[in-house]
Amino acid sequence: MPDYLSRSPVDEAEEDPDEISLLISKSTQTDFLDINNHSSIVTAVQTRAMKLRNQSLNDKNDTAILPSDTLNEENRTISISIEQLIQAQQNDNYAKKILNNIKNYKHYIINDNLLMRRTNPPVPYVPQGDLRKTILNIYHDTAANGAHFGRDKTMYKIKQSYFWSSMYKDIDNYAKSCILCAQFNPRRQKTPGTLKPIQPPDGVWQLVAMDYHGPITPTTQRGNKYIISLTDVLSKFVITKAVRDNTTHTAVRFINEDVISKFGTPRCILTDNGTHFTSTMMDELIKQIGTTHLYSTPYHPQTNGQVNDTIQQWMQRSQLYQIYAKRIGMINYHL
Repeated sequence: MPDYLSRSPVDEAEEDPDEISLLISKSTQTDFLDINNHSSIVTAVQTRAMKLRNQSLNDKNDTAILPSDTLNEENRTISISIEQLIQAQQNDNYAKKILNNIKNYKHYIINDNLLMRRTNPPVPYVPQGDLRKTILNIYHDTAANGAHFGRDKTMYKIKQSYFWSSMYKDIDNYAKSCILCAQFNPRRQKTPGTLKPIQPPDGVWQLVAMDYHGPITPTTQRGNKYIISLTDVLSKFVITKAVRDNTTHTAVRFINEDVISKFGTPRCILTDNGTHFTSTMMDELIKQIGTTHLYSTPYHPQTNGQVNDTIQQWMQRSQLYQIYAKRIGMINYHL
């Protein structure tokens, strides 16, 4: 066998196309084309850091540079030159007055013909006119400065570069009048209710005020520790009574026995929002006698302050315990 091989030369190897295709892959023709199209090498193991780095590189390559024409007019920052400020100050009477008498105005200085407010650092004074409107537009409406901030933030930003005396009021009015701020910043609290003032009475017994006073110590021998009173708002006529409690039943009995049976039915009765005046029993009495029940504003005792002032004045002028221990009855005009 070795002798045969030595006498028979071996031809050079030839590549067989069918054999090469079998050695390369067993995948489909489509997969083979996809492999040829991608030049990047896929490793067997790819860490998360390598994946994020490759992704960031791809994102940078895919980022398109926007032309300057696509910038919105609202996003462009409008600058105010020093020459514009100097020219505006020369045309303003108040600024010229300060410039001509700078020694009398210790809060202002002049720097290169520019009137400035003495702050740290000094800022230029903006005279009244279009420049103020332009500054408000720049610092409130321009997106480059953080568009449509509120009053305080806009005030803080403008105060770093400019000054005028009414800037707080102007910034507040400008922010309130901004349509976009009103659309995208709705009120998150209930709007305050409208005031409903009580009209003054036209005559006697048109409007009366009623309230309890107490508890008063010491308690009397009869057990009275409260005073219920009713005052005519116009004539200041007062009816008072010493009672044991401040319940609805006591108030209803006082109205029937001490008020209506002796003086007639008043047109309107004003009370606070205590449970002894807002109960169902009191509502039924109001319907039966045909009067109007008015309530004072919550947490505003001044609405029904006249009846309390009357009791206080009467108690200061009288010997409290001696009269309080008895049936108080009626107190007329001679208080």
